[in-house]
Amino acid sequence: MGWTMRLVTAALLLGLVMVITGDEDENNPCAQEALLDEDALVCQGLEVFYPELGNIGCKVVPDCNNYRQKITSWMAPIVKFPGAVEGATYILLMVDPDAPSRAEPTQKFWRHWLVTDIEGADLKKGKIQGQELSAYQAPSPPAHSGFHRYQFFVYLQEGKVISLLPKENKTRGSWNMGIFLNRFHLGEPEASTQFMTQNYQDSPTLQAPRGGASKPKHKTRAGRRGICQLLDSAPVPWAKPSSSKKPAMW
Repeated sequence: MGWTMRLVTAALLLGLVMVITGDEDENNPCAQEALLDEDALVCQGLEVFYPELGNIGCKVVPDCNNYRQKITSWMAPIVKFPGAVEGATYILLMVDPDAPSRAEPTQKFWRHWLVTDIEGADLKKGKIQGQELSAYQAPSPPAHSGFHRYQFFVYLQEGKVISLLPKENKTRGSWNMGIFLNRFHLGEPEASTQFMTQNYQDSPTLQAPRGGASKPKHKTRAGRRGICQLLDSAPVPWAKPSSSKKPAMW
């Protein structure tokens, strides 16, 4: 066999291996799928680590090993900002813009976590120590509501005293994040990221979803926009609130 034929054969075999590997990754429920297009614009320099999953920033929680149920009971994640400045203080926000669903986000922004006065040296290491204005609340997307985005933003505090109004403390849902940011003259975040997950009962391995998206869609050709503009456009499906007296959580 000549060298030309050997090169052609090797190229064909390599292509076949790549196709098979690609198919395996696509069908592997444990493969960590990256976010697409416009959703990935939020991913700017922030890292979010959960047990077993590692850094889930800019990814979809895998549909395996019961991760989508486990994440609803895990403690607060480790949040790292490698670019944090020592001597500066920061604010950390975690919100769900898709409450109760991305198609009808009538409860956006759902405030999952709000911590102020975080030292830059601590934020570099993933130590979220500061004034916790809203205790961490784990992601709990309702069944049949599709995928939810869980967004993390870090703002430079610059010596400001940050607080929530009494009416903001009454509920976590329908929080006007834009007004909050304007009240304290907080502009673009220093860093941000997000991940996506859905209710574990909506897993295609358990049952076919009766509503909402079974895969994270929205593969659009998005232009470069500021985070503040993205906050104003949180479009994506929902089940009506339970009649239970227990407060709703997303």
